[in-house]
This record gives sequence, C-alpha cells and structure tokens, in this order.
Amino acid sequence: MAISEAARKNHDELFPAHGSTLKITDPELIEYFDNFAFDEVLRYGSLNTRTRLMVQLASLIACQALSEYRVMLGAALTVGVTPIEAKEIVYQAVPYAGMARVFDFIHATNDVLTERGIELPLQGQSTTTPETREQKGLAVQKDIVGADVVEGMYAAAAADEIHFQRFLSANCFGDHYTRTGIGVQTRELLTFAMLISLGGCEPQARGHVTANLNVGNERGVLLSVVTQLLPYIGYPRTLNALKAINDVTRG
Repeated sequence: MAISEAARKNHDELFPAHGSTLKITDPELIEYFDNFAFDEVLRYGSLNTRTRLMVQLASLIACQALSEYRVMLGAALTVGVTPIEAKEIVYQAVPYAGMARVFDFIHATNDVLTERGIELPLQGQSTTTPETREQKGLAVQKDIVGADVVEGMYAAAAADEIHFQRFLSANCFGDHYTRTGIGVQTRELLTFAMLISLGGCEPQARGHVTANLNVGNERGVLLSVVTQLLPYIGYPRTLNALKAINDVTRG
C-alpha cells in the first residue's frame, strides 16, 4: 500500500519538511494510518482546518498524548491557530481533565511558543474578578446549559454537596468560559472533544451535546468532531461519543 497523493498533500501542509522516522521503522502502519487520518477521514464533515486542529489538540490533552500534542501544536500554529488560542485550549482543559493532567501540556505549549520566538506571558484574557466570577459564571452556565437545568442541579444538590454546584458556576464557567481569546461556541466543541476523549464521562458528554446544540453546534458539527478524532482516540470512545450524540438528538 502506498500513501495516497491526497494524504501526502494534507500531511505536508501541516508538517512541511518533516521526515517521520516511523516511515522507516514502521512503513506499513504509517501508510495505512496516513491514508486513513489524512485522506479518508478528511473527506468527511464541515470543520475547517483550524477548528479541526483545535479540537484535536484538546483531545490529545485529554488522552495524555504529550509527544503527539507537541507535533500537532506545531501544525496548528502553522495553519493559523494563534498563540492565544493555543493557550486557551490548554486552559480550557483544566476544569475537565484536571491540573494534574494538564500541567505538562502547559509547559510543552510554553516551550513550543518560546521556540517560535513568542514572548510570554501572552496578553491576559480573563474578564472576571474574585467578586464577579460566580455571578458571571452562573449567567454563562445558564446560557449554555439551560437555566432550568442549572436551577434543577442546584435544587437537587444535598446541603453538604451544594459547594460543588457553586464551584461549577464560579470556577468551571466563571473562570474559564468567560475568558476571551476563543468564543463560547468553539469552547463547547473543545469541551465535547475532551469529554469523549477522556472516556468514562458519558453522562457529561451527553450534557455537552445538549450544550453544543444550545450554542449553535448542530449534530453534523458534532459528528464532524468525532470523525476527526477517531484516528487518535480509537473506536470504543468514538462509538460511545456517537451514542451520546444519538441519545440527545434522536432520543
């Protein structure tokens, strides 16, 4: 099997002048992986190249694929993902993957940006203060998730658990979704990509299918995200993601 012309072209656009050592040591695997990931899969869906690379970066963080993340970050910057967008992807991962998983990716991102001559820190994107984060976060949470759903979550929480709901509003939404640099619609795609890539988050994935629909990311867009992540997350998590989409959109 030879690498197709389309796969070669799409690969070279992301990784110009890159020579893969795996082509030498594992040529059969690279031939059919490249034909699948950079030709067959790319024929499907509506994502532009920038958005595709952004959701793949979010997925790679959730998968803890640090080496692949470094390579794909370089590709993302090559096709026009901005340094601020790259940083916001990593920051968006913190409330979903946790700082323990994200820590190394922050440093990897800083290393790649520094190697490209980009001065750190970047311009801040926060729009809240300690005094406003909970109120603004709750407002954004209701806009994205739905006011009735959020109010139901607060009402159903036991007295000794209510602080988790406040944390969701103030930290997850107030500290992160209120940031500039990436719009809410794209942030929801990133969140969905991370949840389906983490595995074991099917209830949250279903919730964020609904959230994506609420912010304008229709079923076709979500299917496009799942398709573009398939080569990196494998079939079991892909099929779980499809079930989450179908449970919401066909339920």
